[in-house]
Amino acid sequence: MDHEGVIGMAGTSGGRPSIYPTLLYADAKAAIKQLTEAFGFTELAVYEAEDGSVAHAELVQGNGAVMLGSKGTGSAFDKVMKDAGTTGVYVVVDDVDAHHRRAVEHGAEILMPPTDQDYGSRDYMARDVEGNVWSFGTYAPEMKG
Repeated sequence: MDHEGVIGMAGTSGGRPSIYPTLLYADAKAAIKQLTEAFGFTELAVYEAEDGSVAHAELVQGNGAVMLGSKGTGSAFDKVMKDAGTTGVYVVVDDVDAHHRRAVEHGAEILMPPTDQDYGSRDYMARDVEGNVWSFGTYAPEMKG
């Protein structure tokens, strides 16, 4: 299979995975408790909103990680996940704008155009043919192992 000309994904050098399943929970704190206690994940970061909900969390297992948060926060991701399939996936890419152009050229449903985020990432969101939400961006949490 010829991969010439394929938009490059960021590598995993420096201990950073390039794919992050992204989940929303009605009770994100209970999910974090279960994932850490029952399934052996380790908390890398947990950020709470003023109302006590989980704005964003990163949990690691081996050399992989998941991102999660509370449903009902009103964020762009929360809004598009309302009618989404079973999950969202975050994929780290080096060039968000080129990746977005390719997605548009292939008819992908774009939910949020490339956007500079307050935390330093640039990302966009798209929906796949089954309704799952895919986020592509430059943010890659460093996992120290």
